[in-house]
Amino acid sequence: MKRRAFLERISRLLAVLGLTEAEWLTLGDRYYQALAQPTSRKLALLIGINKYPHSPALGGCLTDVELQRELLIHRFGFATSDILTLTEEQASREFIEAAFFDHLGKQAKAGDVVVFHFSGYGTRVKLGTLPETVQNAIIPVDEKNIQNKRVVNYLLEETLLLLLRSLPCDKVTAVLDTSYHAPTTSQPSTWRIRTRPELPVAKLAVEELEFLQQLKTQNSAANNAIVLKATSDENQQAGELLFSGFSAGLFTYALTQYLWEATPATTIQFLLSHVSSSISKLGIQQQPGLLSEQKNPQTALIVDHLPLESTSAEGFVTDVDEDGKTLQLWLAGLPPQILEYYGVNSRLTLATGEELILKSRTGLTAKAQLSPEPTTTPQVGQLVQEAIRVLPRNINLTVALDTELERIERVDATSAFAAITRIANIAAEQPANYVFGKLQQTPSRYGLFSVGGELILNTAGEVGEAVKVAVQRLKPQFSTLLAAKLWRLTENEGSSRLPVKGTLEIIHNISTRVVMQRETGRSRSGETATNKALTTQGKAIPTVPGGSRMQYRVENLSDRSIYLMLIGLNNTRSAIAFYPWQIAPEEVSDTKPHLQEIVIAPGQTRRIPQNDASIGWMLPTRALFCEHQLILSTSPFSETLEALRTAKYPTADQQPISPLVNPLEVAQALLQDLHNASQVKTEMNGTATDSYILDVNNWASLNFSFQVL
Repeated sequence: MKRRAFLERISRLLAVLGLTEAEWLTLGDRYYQALAQPTSRKLALLIGINKYPHSPALGGCLTDVELQRELLIHRFGFATSDILTLTEEQASREFIEAAFFDHLGKQAKAGDVVVFHFSGYGTRVKLGTLPETVQNAIIPVDEKNIQNKRVVNYLLEETLLLLLRSLPCDKVTAVLDTSYHAPTTSQPSTWRIRTRPELPVAKLAVEELEFLQQLKTQNSAANNAIVLKATSDENQQAGELLFSGFSAGLFTYALTQYLWEATPATTIQFLLSHVSSSISKLGIQQQPGLLSEQKNPQTALIVDHLPLESTSAEGFVTDVDEDGKTLQLWLAGLPPQILEYYGVNSRLTLATGEELILKSRTGLTAKAQLSPEPTTTPQVGQLVQEAIRVLPRNINLTVALDTELERIERVDATSAFAAITRIANIAAEQPANYVFGKLQQTPSRYGLFSVGGELILNTAGEVGEAVKVAVQRLKPQFSTLLAAKLWRLTENEGSSRLPVKGTLEIIHNISTRVVMQRETGRSRSGETATNKALTTQGKAIPTVPGGSRMQYRVENLSDRSIYLMLIGLNNTRSAIAFYPWQIAPEEVSDTKPHLQEIVIAPGQTRRIPQNDASIGWMLPTRALFCEHQLILSTSPFSETLEALRTAKYPTADQQPISPLVNPLEVAQALLQDLHNASQVKTEMNGTATDSYILDVNNWASLNFSFQVL
């Protein structure tokens, strides 16, 4: 780039950022002084655009930037002055390129760490007349050229990759929370997609094409930049959802939330698997992907690209009131399904051991009270870790009504849902779990959809069915989905202080193959953590061949005996559970089935299901999406086993993994058992009557999601 053109871009950038030339030079002096230091630096350029002048507004891109910024500062040790953010009108194509050159290109050196993030619209643009000349592009805020509306100011993905790979450092990571392929069918009103349709007559700005050619002719050595993309398939769409009081990109939220709790030894492959699983639990079939020229980049460790400088946490202190006892918190480390119900009186701890009591929460921020008689004064920036999770007992399934429903249909649906308010209710100002609507192909049929628009299997009714009849027909399905919502609230892989490891394996004769591993994070060292996920090309979710024989291997790494329970969901439709059948002695004629507690002694390993007759269980041969929750506790699952016993099962078919006919009762009993295991509930009697109180020292809940092909 010519110096004159570059300086012109920087001048415009300074004007937008509100900096004088003297202030910029002062800032530059600090940067170059830092460059003289022997230690490596960490630089970041974060871009987010919600308001486009010629496209519908997005809602979560600025939140994405905030999520990334706070994560980089408080988890990865980035200096505030080394993070440049361009948002809204600042994020023009020229400003992005100028900021890239000055903030990253001029300062980065060998050994430095660089992070680039973009949240906003993506699209495809033609560079010629042939179909193969279509390229992916991200859309800056000045998407259209003012002088010529047929000319667009897009930034090509190819240009961005060349910029990233031209940096003189190896630890370069980019996160692109956007997508390029516009859907051909209407999308649910519950989420926004970050894709704009391709404009057939659009021409790319000449300056952008010249810039691309200039980058191609440079002889700079390419680095091994890692690019994390919101979608692994070009035809998928990246979306954003309304969460509990805020909007955010699905990919960015799931990614940053996991990195708050991740361990250094987590591989990029495992990271993508975990993020994809988190997104799928929100009802979206969006799988993140990886773009890299490295050999086997998925096996690389996160710490190789983003060195961690702090322990795992659920958030940090953002402000301390004058009294020194009231604190403001940022809780982006909590999974979204848990954050929504994270109740008043939940407890968190500081690194110094001080206990905080949650008093209120709005979006990602919360107010907490320091426990009486603190020994130290809390400081802004201190990390907070979960200690006690308080969840309300009156949790329901929230269902949105599709905007395509006519007024009379909405009235009838509202009336029908009012009759089942203890199970499901219509989502008003809260995030929806599912959508009740009509089938596009047959508008006279009603069904239940994910928030991403996927029809839940076996929920479509007959042609001409009345709305009220449809809602009543779906009541058993609502019950099953509510049960899954409840047991997902127990997940605490990152915050549990009960050291355990679970491994899902395929059994081949006498040998086994690991599909995926989950291990609680607070009790392990980064050097020994071995989280894994077996994935196929183009898939972030682990895949298993149909008909495989499977087993779980559970290791108790603690000094206490633990009890085990396994529960799950197939294709978001049917609930299953592991039944620990007790084999009755031959001389006993009692035909009533008996269930027994599964106990694992300290330091021991247990394989389930396993008995004298068989090992493991056989997967079906049909395609299936499985979501299992492996739950471990220091106390028996007495009420859960009793709920399993009350259902009528044929004693002749005592399969270890079997359908669960009363999932809601079992899920409620499971939460009660974990509540009973808490050692602090007696200190919180006022809370215990209408809440579940769960102590992270006494339970661990690990999620295993995989696809059967």
